[in-house]
Amino acid sequence: MRFVYGKHDWPDRERGQENCYLLTNGLGGFSSGSMINSNARNDHALLMAAFTAPNVRYNMVNRLEEELSGVHLSSQGFEDSGRNENGYLFLDSFVFEDYPEWTFQTDGVEVVKRLAMKQGENLAAVEYRIDNRTGREVCLTVTPHLQFAPKGKALKGEPEFEAEQRDGGLYRIVSGGLGLLFQTDGAVEMVPRRFCDGAFYAYDACDGRNALGRTCVTHRITRQVPAHSQEKLEIIWLAEADGGDGKPLPGKETELLMIEKGSLGGEKEIPVTRKRLPVNAEEVFREAAEHGRRLREAARLQNPGLRDEAALQLVTAAGQFVSERASTGGKTILAGYPFFEDWGRDTMIALEGCCMAAGQMDTAKSILRTFARYCRRGLMPNLFPEGGRRPMYNTADAALLFINSVYRYYVRTRDGDFVREMWPVLEKIAVSYRMGTDYGIHMDEDGLIAAGRGLDQVTWMDVRIGAFLPTPRHGKPVEINAYWYNALRAMEQMAKEVSGVKAGFDYGGLAEKVRTSFREKFWMEEKGYLRDVISDTEEENRSGSRKADEQFRCNQIWAVSMPFAMLDREQEIRVVDAVYEKLYTPLGLCTLERDDPDFHSVYRGPVEARDGAYHQGTVWVFPLGAYYLAYLKTRDYSAQAVSRVRRQLGAIENALREGCIGQLPEIYDGGNPTFSRGCFAQAWSVGEILRVYEELSRHGAEI
Repeated sequence: MRFVYGKHDWPDRERGQENCYLLTNGLGGFSSGSMINSNARNDHALLMAAFTAPNVRYNMVNRLEEELSGVHLSSQGFEDSGRNENGYLFLDSFVFEDYPEWTFQTDGVEVVKRLAMKQGENLAAVEYRIDNRTGREVCLTVTPHLQFAPKGKALKGEPEFEAEQRDGGLYRIVSGGLGLLFQTDGAVEMVPRRFCDGAFYAYDACDGRNALGRTCVTHRITRQVPAHSQEKLEIIWLAEADGGDGKPLPGKETELLMIEKGSLGGEKEIPVTRKRLPVNAEEVFREAAEHGRRLREAARLQNPGLRDEAALQLVTAAGQFVSERASTGGKTILAGYPFFEDWGRDTMIALEGCCMAAGQMDTAKSILRTFARYCRRGLMPNLFPEGGRRPMYNTADAALLFINSVYRYYVRTRDGDFVREMWPVLEKIAVSYRMGTDYGIHMDEDGLIAAGRGLDQVTWMDVRIGAFLPTPRHGKPVEINAYWYNALRAMEQMAKEVSGVKAGFDYGGLAEKVRTSFREKFWMEEKGYLRDVISDTEEENRSGSRKADEQFRCNQIWAVSMPFAMLDREQEIRVVDAVYEKLYTPLGLCTLERDDPDFHSVYRGPVEARDGAYHQGTVWVFPLGAYYLAYLKTRDYSAQAVSRVRRQLGAIENALREGCIGQLPEIYDGGNPTFSRGCFAQAWSVGEILRVYEELSRHGAEI
């Protein structure tokens, strides 16, 4: 999908920094910055390298300061506004399609800049095309600002940055055990090390994060452009996995590869990650475009009816979350950029949309196998191991969602061999939930699942502020029991259909008991919807209130949207209509109804204020997918229902233009959801909305 912006989109710096681009490399590394050529966050970087996939990440090349004969084309803001770079005044257009492209014009000179990353490499390439239509010579100067600091951390002190020039336009910079190769066809001038303080990150400032940044300058790159002529300047960066002494960083493997004479210069052995630098930037741009095309083609093969531009853009967006994971040797899904890593719950929710609906079935299988290996006491990791740390298992839903994901994979592929491979793990999960496991997770006498104790927060509404739980959901949460029922039905179905699989338990019989108990205990006939939780007796006595039980939240929508029905049709319709009345917005569902005294209309400020609003009314995008799927289901996929959802998705298509271009965010304010908040790109948001497009395509919509 081609996104085009013009000068009316950046009348000032503040407006111009509302939108950003995102490029990823399949390792957890990324490149991101605002569309006006500035960094508005500490986590913005031209090259954020992942030295151990996916989350040992370092901000290597923070940004580029760009000047054309003394006029800034970059637009970085500073604490001292007198230092502001005002390149947005000369920015004519910004275009994003597979990679970003900026067009500047000043006093008869046009500069077109484009930027791309290479898949599987900590490598970024930038290219400038300068068209000088004046009678004077001009000079483009590019000054890289370096950090070599862990993602999210400031550059501290005054570390050494050692530079080495090699043959054929190849250079190397080393600092703090990290290395950076760069290659350029421009003129390189090494300058005395200079530290630059005071870069202002507006989107960190408003959230109470560190609002100021520090960088280091060691060199500049120039290209002279004679009068009435055209020139090109390109630069390629590759972050190294060693510190310049040939010794790998912990947990890394480094290859010694020969740089051939005639490509990058004289014969030398240079430690680089994976492979040598490309001969030119064009190779990187060509591969970036090809990568996007392959993703979209795979989705079309899986879903021939998936032709809508917005749907295919979501396919491309989904691919940005898929990453290698070094500690498991398989694939994973990063929950969101720029803040989050890979989490079990998020992965299981995003998996069907980001992988299966996107035609990436092998990736889905790889991820499921990875989780199966780490099943412990019937639970799936909420956080994977890193370095010497152990996985964290504090989630009640990931394991149940794992069972449902295996079933959905089977429904799409009829891969009985995979079900047989997974069956011991599936049964281990079911047994552990019936008999009881960690974090108070156990089946009660009524067949329903209870979870949580003390300060545990084991559902997705998991914020904890010290010893205060804004959303205490200990007991029997509604969505956990919807997942449980569907997991039992899925196992019953797979045991029937897959030869060689023998159920060691009557899953269908237990499912019937769960369904009966669920309808008896969660359904409130006089209100026409479900309880959010049935509180644990001990917790109820301690708090003296059952207020949380009947608060109207979005969690009940999953009792309708899941494949196996727990309610009768009339009850399902009433739930869907109540959710639409009380929680629906065109960009997501509110987490709490607006009339509730605990409702928070705004998500911003220091972390305590943000956490207090996180699940207390804040609009989340990903439950909107479940709402649309539930609505279509309860209306029997009628032409009218399909048409209505197709029309309502127009707001989501417009959302692709706001915030992170081509992506969907984590959240919006609950009161008036206009500007995206939280992570500017969120995997389960993309995956769940992509599932809606897929469902529409199956029922005759023009998608």
